[in-house]
Amino acid sequence: MNAKRRLFACSLALLVGLSLVGSLAEAAAAIVIQNNDGAGEGFNDPTPAAPVGGNTGTTLGEQRLIAFQAAADIWGATLDSVPIIVVQANFDPLACSASSAVLGSAGPRIVFREFTGAPLAGHWYHNALANKISGVDLSIGGEAEIAARFNSNLGNAGCLTGTFFYLGLDNNHGANVDLVTVLLHEFGHGLGFSTTTSGSTGAQLVGFPSAYDNFVQDTTTGLLWNAMTDGERATSALNARRVVWDGANVTNQVSTVLTQGTPQLVVTAPSNVAGTYLVGTAAFGEPLLASPLVGELMPVVDQPTGKGLACNPLSPLNALAVNGKVALVDRGTCGFVVKVKNAQNAGALAVIVVDNVAGSPPPGLGGADNTISIPSVRITLADGNTLKSQLRFRSRAHSGVFVNLLTDDTVKAGADALGRALLYTPNPFQGGSSVSHWDTSASPNLLMEPAINGDLTHNVQSPFDLTFELLLDLGW
Repeated sequence: MNAKRRLFACSLALLVGLSLVGSLAEAAAAIVIQNNDGAGEGFNDPTPAAPVGGNTGTTLGEQRLIAFQAAADIWGATLDSVPIIVVQANFDPLACSASSAVLGSAGPRIVFREFTGAPLAGHWYHNALANKISGVDLSIGGEAEIAARFNSNLGNAGCLTGTFFYLGLDNNHGANVDLVTVLLHEFGHGLGFSTTTSGSTGAQLVGFPSAYDNFVQDTTTGLLWNAMTDGERATSALNARRVVWDGANVTNQVSTVLTQGTPQLVVTAPSNVAGTYLVGTAAFGEPLLASPLVGELMPVVDQPTGKGLACNPLSPLNALAVNGKVALVDRGTCGFVVKVKNAQNAGALAVIVVDNVAGSPPPGLGGADNTISIPSVRITLADGNTLKSQLRFRSRAHSGVFVNLLTDDTVKAGADALGRALLYTPNPFQGGSSVSHWDTSASPNLLMEPAINGDLTHNVQSPFDLTFELLLDLGW
């Protein structure tokens, strides 16, 4: 007898479906969209819309529905399943601010274990995958396999103002958010790219692990998540860039998909803080290279704050100190490009920005300025404080702390030294993002990172992406 569990995940409302819409694509798996919106809203919004980017719909609702089916057809052409996969979907006003917004969420409506053909006994499988493996629809009463909910407020006043879902099918989204890409991401979660285990507490769903957990390995302990205690899993979920996906299909394609070279900061002296530190790279300036940039670390100190904000041109003494050195500055008050440009103007070889809030791994440095010609990186607040504590000035020109900024070209960007793809395990824990996404250090950007990047394609498999390969590891 197979066991099932109704899963309330990703803040999804599990509602009764209204009607099936869309045609079955000629694909290895048939995926259809179940319209769960009421009259006049979401997929039924009658607002006139001009056809765009291959989307022939003439109303906002119709265009949304066509975009949904286009994403479903991409996955359908990739997957292999006899039972039809139904996605119950609707648009609702979700959380928003002027600068950020929840785009949407998706996940399995039900998970199963102990079904016929299950690769792992005692493990939960997402509904669509359990159906595919067993060859029959395990749902009772024709329930949808995936539930998806998207933000109808995007672009309205106070909700990521000025940014909209692009409803074209050609990925020509410009500054807007490509809906098909977001859908491919969220459908990926519903198809299996997520764990049913709590990352915040480590507790398994009614005492049983997810099939996903059989491939999540902590490189510090060497343990897989399905072999850990609750406490060990909760600790692992915070072990930034030390948790990997240990599945053969993904690992075999890492070298094809990810680029060579992991950015890093190596401290060579003094010996008590020597070692390799995590960095976030900048979207501007010179990239790091395999040939290390070697320099002595010198802090910027602003007056009268006593901090190293570097939001104004450096004083003559500060400029003399950082000239020909690596400048250490603090995050805050002004943009990253302002800080780096001021340090560059003072003759700095490179800039290290210390975060002003606790957390790991360090995010990148955003901004744009094509006049910046030196590299810069961000490090965590804890690592910054460690380095600051070692600054020992024998003169105004020397600190005694020496660093190398470089890429380790023996390691792929977004993988560990053994070529296994990194999962996203930030500290502090991020509900809805931690563990069930690829790490943000991946290059090129991957579909299943915790944020949708503007350079993503509509491809879900190697050599463009690793999402399909992860699903293959799970049993697709």
